[in-house]
Formats: sequence, structure tokens, C-alpha cells
Amino acid sequence: MIVIAVTRKLWVMRQPDVWEFADLAGRGFTTVINNRPDGEDVAQPGSEAEERAAHEAGLGYVHLPVTSTGMTQTDARRFQEAIDAAPGPVIAHCRSGARSFFLWIMTGELEGKRDDEVLALANELHLDPNAVAAKIAARRHLSAGEHT
Repeated sequence: MIVIAVTRKLWVMRQPDVWEFADLAGRGFTTVINNRPDGEDVAQPGSEAEERAAHEAGLGYVHLPVTSTGMTQTDARRFQEAIDAAPGPVIAHCRSGARSFFLWIMTGELEGKRDDEVLALANELHLDPNAVAAKIAARRHLSAGEHT
């Protein structure tokens, strides 16, 4: 299982199997954020099965479904609120980890990371660097507008 540290508190990964939730708890995670809509793929466990597996493993669980083309700043705010409310490290997932990573960029909580550092993290997820650069630029532009 590959998990990628994005910040001190947030890690992302591809869709975990329900049997992996106990391993996530054993690695010190306290909360799982599922960014997949139910029914996206016949092979995905679904939010009910994930929530049950999370609770059996002693993990908190948040279902915040988003699509790649439909993510909003409200989704990003709710994502950040779920991370902030977690008592410890958070693992967020979608099918590949990309949406969870993009939601993090949209939060603006880049922890002072330079663009090349964010792109290096994106590379670990095998994301298109041009798409990631565009998301970073859009977020930085939005952030600049928020401070004026």
C-alpha cells in the first residue's frame, strides 16, 4: 500500500480495500476521508462498507464525494475542516489519489511549499504535471485576490 505524505497531517492514497483499514490504523492514521462518489466503479467498496471498516479499525470516517470536474471551493473548505477536526494524521483517498491531492491544493494550505515541491508530490501520484501546475497557479491567483 502506497501512501504519500502531503503535509504533516495529510496523506493521500488510491482506493484502499476495506481489509487495509486496520493497517492504516496500525500506521497511526486516525481518520479516513473518502472523496469518491458511491457507484463510481463496480469494484469500489462504497461508503457504507468503508465507514463500517473504518469504525471497526478505530478510525474516524468522512465521506466527501467529489468529481474531478465538479470540485468547488466549498468542497475544499469542507475537506480542510475535516482535516482540522481529526485528532491525528488523516488519509484521504479517491480512485487514484488525484482528487484528494487537488482538493488539498484548492484549500490553499500549501504549508509554504514551493511549486516544485508540490509538483514532486504530484509526480509520486503519477499526475499530469501540466494539470497540477494549472491548479497551483489558479489557487495562488485566488489566494492573492483574497488578500487584496
